[in-house]
Amino acid sequence: MPVGSISVIVPCFNGLPDLDVQLAALAAQDYHGDFEVIISDNGSTDGLREHLEQLESPLDLRWIDSSDVRGTPHARNAGIEAARGDFLVFTDQDDAVYPNWLTALARAAETYDAVGGPIEVRTLNSPEVATWRVVPAPDDRFETTYLPYAHGNNFGMWRHVVDHVGMFDEGFLGGGEDTDMSWRIQEAGLTLGHVPDAMVAYRLRTTARAAFEQGVGYGAAACDVLRKHRPYGAELPSVRAMLLFGYGLVIRNPLLPKSLSPLPTGMWALSAGTLRGTVSRRLRHLLDERRLSRRAQGR
Repeated sequence: MPVGSISVIVPCFNGLPDLDVQLAALAAQDYHGDFEVIISDNGSTDGLREHLEQLESPLDLRWIDSSDVRGTPHARNAGIEAARGDFLVFTDQDDAVYPNWLTALARAAETYDAVGGPIEVRTLNSPEVATWRVVPAPDDRFETTYLPYAHGNNFGMWRHVVDHVGMFDEGFLGGGEDTDMSWRIQEAGLTLGHVPDAMVAYRLRTTARAAFEQGVGYGAAACDVLRKHRPYGAELPSVRAMLLFGYGLVIRNPLLPKSLSPLPTGMWALSAGTLRGTVSRRLRHLLDERRLSRRAQGR
């Protein structure tokens, strides 16, 4: 299906000044058709609306208020409701899309119901911080133990996909809504394509503490998504898998001598946070299941 009108939706919360980098990247797109950019303001207190009103930009730029419910999924959903386009594209406030990004996604959308693309961590991060995250090669999809997914800052879908599978799940406040949406699309029999040319520069957390806290959210969200999709074949992490992951962190602690090939500090912190988030959420799931079982047995 040829792409007609496009809406680029950017959820935003206190995103200045990084948002200006993203807006400049969107203004530099080589896409020949028309597209609008919707800034979905999820309760910013940094003067975002006033900044946008004073900003000189060639973009067809709109600000909308999505502060009634906190969270990125709601901000994305509010953008969907406000969008005029038939093809809905999502990226984030603190990243930067490549010049051919929208062209590549739109071209692929002629074949697929939904599409995603790769990310890279070199452009927006220092050389040290760039070592903190390993990302798939551009040709490779984001794989999981269940189904592949499209990264939330590099994702597009036709409006009929929303009509078929619903909007982003607003219960995923710590992340995971992109994985959930990707899996729902595939479970419904729709197609999710990967577009190697649609690159996005991804901005990482710049301190070990921030990386750790992000990892906690990642681990918890991953468990929640797997639990939601368990009826369709997704499997929750086993105790053995968590123990092996923890053992790997112990023997690759960045405080160990370099001869033992320790992980970069930020990568280790992210992984440690992910393990903590996974274990704590997995334990909560087990306790919830035990309570439900006891209630079912009348105890």
